Amino acid sequence: MSWDWQVFCEDTIERQPVQGCFGKGGDITYLDWMLSAWGWTVSVALLALLLALVIGVVIGTLRTLPDRPIVVRLGNAWVELFRNIPLLVQIFLWYHVLPSMFPVLQGVPGFLLVVFALGFFTSARIAEQVRSGIQALPRGQRYAGMAMGFTTFQYYRYVLLPMAFRIIIPPLTSETMNIFKNSSVAFAVSVSELTMFAMQAQEETSRGVEVYLAVTGLYIISAFAINRIMAVIEKRARIPGFVVAGGTGGH
Repeated sequence: MSWDWQVFCEDTIERQPVQGCFGKGGDITYLDWMLSAWGWTVSVALLALLLALVIGVVIGTLRTLPDRPIVVRLGNAWVELFRNIPLLVQIFLWYHVLPSMFPVLQGVPGFLLVVFALGFFTSARIAEQVRSGIQALPRGQRYAGMAMGFTTFQYYRYVLLPMAFRIIIPPLTSETMNIFKNSSVAFAVSVSELTMFAMQAQEETSRGVEVYLAVTGLYIISAFAINRIMAVIEKRARIPGFVVAGGTGGH
């Protein structure tokens, strides 16, 4: 098999080699295009992750509130709704259906619609992790906060959530990696991320092996970077002597 990695140094218009592999002036090489697509992938994933964390923490916390059955049911409905509809279907709903129902969305860029779809989808999964993390804590943590005169908001803010976050970091790491991989479905609505680049570059150059190997390498680099960052956070946030096994926690 003959591989030609010089394809990334060709400009995307006339397919002529460009010295240094980076375009100058109006020239754009396939390397430029691929790195730009990587930037879009990272942007979609990070914005969706931020949205998912905010919503997921709120929903997950509401699902553990004592004596609030209606709030708990609403939180459960959110999780079941977004967790059980395939992500690709949700993206199509945001891109094709919701703008026709809510005209205000017609002026929203497709890039942001993908962020909403991916963020809401992932928020349901993070909400489940937050709920599990809170419920894994010993009941004594809750009772101790109540004994100190904390309000519900205060003992969640100062006692339960800080500890719950520490014990859900491992599954949160996997979810963060998943959101980068799931961002690849954005190609379905023509967002110029890595998968879209790979498909179009392969058609233009007929160098599918080189293109897809390069894109795979960038996904691996992204996942490895996330894994290392989260490992450092987990190490620094670890609760000494606290062990969670089989979904329960204890000292």
